[in-house]
Amino acid sequence: MSQKTGEKLISVFIDDEEVRVPPGTNMIEAAASFGKEIPHYCYHPKLTVAGNCRMCLVELGMPGRDRATGEPLLDEGGNPKIMWMPGPAIACGTNAAPGMHIKTESDVVKKCRNGVMEFLLINHPLDCPICDQAGECHLQEYATDYGRGYSRFIEEKVVKPKRTRLGPRVMLDDERCILCSRCIRFCNEIVEDEVLGFIDRGSHSTLTCFPGRQLENNYSLNTVDICPVGALTSMDFRFKMRVWFLSETPSICTESSVGVNTLVGSREGKIYRITPRRNDEVNDTWMSDSGRLLYRELEKADRLTQYSIDGKATLPDGAAKEAADIMRKGKCAFVGSGRSSLEEQFLLQKIRRACGNGPAWLVGRTGAEDELLISADRNPNLRGALVSGLIDRLPQARLTELSEQIDADAVDTIVVWGEDLLEAGLTEEQLEKVTIVYCGYRDNATAAHAKVGIPGLSVFENRGCFINQQFRLQSFLAAVPGPEGVLPDVALLVRILNELDGEGVRPRIESIWQLMSDEIESLKWMTFAGIPEGGQLISCEAFKDLPFIEGKSLHYDPEEALAAAGG
Repeated sequence: MSQKTGEKLISVFIDDEEVRVPPGTNMIEAAASFGKEIPHYCYHPKLTVAGNCRMCLVELGMPGRDRATGEPLLDEGGNPKIMWMPGPAIACGTNAAPGMHIKTESDVVKKCRNGVMEFLLINHPLDCPICDQAGECHLQEYATDYGRGYSRFIEEKVVKPKRTRLGPRVMLDDERCILCSRCIRFCNEIVEDEVLGFIDRGSHSTLTCFPGRQLENNYSLNTVDICPVGALTSMDFRFKMRVWFLSETPSICTESSVGVNTLVGSREGKIYRITPRRNDEVNDTWMSDSGRLLYRELEKADRLTQYSIDGKATLPDGAAKEAADIMRKGKCAFVGSGRSSLEEQFLLQKIRRACGNGPAWLVGRTGAEDELLISADRNPNLRGALVSGLIDRLPQARLTELSEQIDADAVDTIVVWGEDLLEAGLTEEQLEKVTIVYCGYRDNATAAHAKVGIPGLSVFENRGCFINQQFRLQSFLAAVPGPEGVLPDVALLVRILNELDGEGVRPRIESIWQLMSDEIESLKWMTFAGIPEGGQLISCEAFKDLPFIEGKSLHYDPEEALAAAGG
């Protein structure tokens, strides 16, 4: 539960234990912040309150007051007399008020939970062993923790539709739906796409799309994430892997500069799914459907896996030495990537300085922003390139200046990290004219022309940091190993740097961060391990006059970001 600085707190009592919370705090959140679970299905912290599952029933009381005088009523011990409501109340629809009392473990509450669970399970199929939600199912968990433990229902269950396609990415098994309405509220309130609703009544109520519509917006899979049971499933992940076999690794979505926090689910070196990780300052609990599919890049056939010199295989040390020799002798220009980590950009900048501080560019990427979690700036780490000093201006989509310098013979060597120069505006003739050192995990035209080829790793195989559009520093970890024999990009950069200036930098991210904190003012005293889970805003004062592509993405306001980062 977040709390603003200087916000006044009030006392509420949960099972006779006093806790201090901000006024108006939802009582489910208040209880959770102090280790008390109030079970719930329809409630979600980022959606409006519906109050239709009734699983969160509690006993509720308030300090009594004399009706005539308004004075507090006291009991025999001189303490405030609590006036309990005659029946249970829903905790999700109750906000904290001074002196409020709730009971979450009384006999009345336990009977209410028993009854709610019994009704929810009346028509629910007993197919947990084959349900895709098994292992993450709140109905399964709460049936064990709060249910009766046996069924008294002997009648025929109502059978509802199975395997109904709501859209291109979401499948509905309606017999499992408990009518919590989370998916409906998400579409209406977050995406503003009013496509889902209930039809019919009672036990025959069914979730469906409006006539002539389907659930096809780019955030449709969030309905799968927030479904508390196995009613909504992902067509991409359905029946591919049991969730308890997956290792979940914190990562950052590279789709745009928003910096959506994610969890990468993998097993035995293979990625099976990507889901959102909660960060109330960046993406709440949501992410785009398109961002979930980025792991498929690893499965493409054009993966670069071999170190090479003049097209012939070599070892990493040989590639690093040859690259350093080429840089030392040539008139070098550098093309970095807004998809590289902050650590890679910093090391590339140090190599650039060791080679005479030649010109450097970043390839710009733009696209339509959706005012939610995809910004117009499609480079996840443009700000990192600025903070690291690799570039001092905003990038262009076409490398026009580099093209002109090649034609003028001012550049004869190009160090390319993760980009395709042909796509960025250079011609085949210009690529033939220069010596290229290329690193990337995708084979492309630039790699085909490279004197030295260095295979790279993707964000899923690496660890490091990105700086998002808020100038929020966020870390990510490696979810799966890279191809056999391929070293992390920072390890190759360190080897090249050591060949050039003999600094003896160690290829460990902690050592690189020591250098970064020494050389970059906005990262003073910071360490990789010390970056908070939700990220850390850093100073952006030096870049406040640059004409960034400003969008309307969730939680992003340029002025607020500048002020929060100390600008």
